[in-house]
Amino acid sequence: MKVCVVGTGYVGLTTGVSLAYLGHQVTCIDLDESKIEQLRGGRPPIYEPHLDELMAEAAHNLTFTTSYEEGVPGAEVVFVAVQTPSLANGSPDLRFLRSAAESIGRTVGDGFTVVVNKSTVPIGSGNWVDAILRDAYEQHHARRAAGEFAVASNPEFLREGSALHDTLYPDRIVIGSDNPRSLEVLARLYRTVLNQSFTPPSFLPRPDQTDAVPLVSTDLASAELIKYAANAFLALKISYINEIGRLAGKVGADIVQVARGTGLDARIGSRFLQAGLGWGGSCFAKDTAALIATAAEYHHDMPIVRAARDVNQRQRTLVVDRLMEELRILKGRRIGLLGLAFKPNTDDLRDSPAVDVARLLLARGARIRLHDPVAAERFRREHPDLAEHLCHSLDEVFDNSDAVVLCTEWAQYLELDWSKFVGLMNNPVLLDGRLALDPGRLSRLGYRYLSLTGDSGAA
Repeated sequence: MKVCVVGTGYVGLTTGVSLAYLGHQVTCIDLDESKIEQLRGGRPPIYEPHLDELMAEAAHNLTFTTSYEEGVPGAEVVFVAVQTPSLANGSPDLRFLRSAAESIGRTVGDGFTVVVNKSTVPIGSGNWVDAILRDAYEQHHARRAAGEFAVASNPEFLREGSALHDTLYPDRIVIGSDNPRSLEVLARLYRTVLNQSFTPPSFLPRPDQTDAVPLVSTDLASAELIKYAANAFLALKISYINEIGRLAGKVGADIVQVARGTGLDARIGSRFLQAGLGWGGSCFAKDTAALIATAAEYHHDMPIVRAARDVNQRQRTLVVDRLMEELRILKGRRIGLLGLAFKPNTDDLRDSPAVDVARLLLARGARIRLHDPVAAERFRREHPDLAEHLCHSLDEVFDNSDAVVLCTEWAQYLELDWSKFVGLMNNPVLLDGRLALDPGRLSRLGYRYLSLTGDSGAA
């Protein structure tokens, strides 16, 4: 099938490259000329494991352009995967979505085209996009639209760091439209994923016992709400285990074992039950805020979702509180932060807990040292005011420091020879913000091990 993808961020680029690998003819549009030139050279502008390899294998099916005229006409499916950042009131900023819809409406061809909202958008946005498409089409063609296109929703459930795996081997595919023909087109687009009939890439093997993927085919509004409901639930799960972690610290329980014993219940599951610094990234904060804002439009409150957001934000200030309890005074102290990306295996810094912690420490007068094995250059561009605190080596982070905080559980940090750094520190305090290290081993090496739930790792 001929496919167009508008937007080459995490979602758009992953979607486009994966569909091209599956055999579809894909044109990716982005108005950023430098990004398009980089993509034409086979270099992804984002860090995602195996993305460059999959791009190389799918190159014969991939085109990158800044022109809607080149990508939209003749496409059977046009994905809109533009950014929808939060406004001050929590509602998504839809100006990029509006601009994309207007451009698609002006350039859509005469054949039937399914325009798919891949960006996470508020419930009801499909109807809004349909109206924009029709207005743009009629103004450009000087005639009414008559079945040339229909709008659908196909929410993504990708985890940054394993986005390609989640695209090729998803838990489910959700498609929503009020037009039955659109649902048929999308089911055909995803047929090889649904029945897992494609040959897997050698570097992304098919998981055992993956033989079919469930398809949820529903109406437009339900598909839009499924995305918000799923992300909000995962956010709730993380905040819940962090609430339990605070209690575990007070009663002397081991939150790691509590989470394990809870997660083994098949009704609950173990994923997203790791206590620590909490969630970050582009999705959970934005989507929970949008869900609350949408509910408010209907005079409906969502106190559970609000509480999840409050708990998550509190985890960041808790890092500073724990350091103050241990060091008493933060002014003038040297504090190292290991990891800046919001999670490992990505360079995404959006809503990263580490960035908030860095700013909170600076506000308390601490001197900070920052390190990340992948996201450092992106951090330099996006947070130039903090760039002077970046360190090129781990020796710089530990040298004469009063405390070091693990903010992102990169494999590089988990596999460190910690014995070589303890002697460099002025005060060997190690705060494990992700409960990812072995507290007993680190204590034997001479570290004063702290966690957000207790001093010894077991709360």
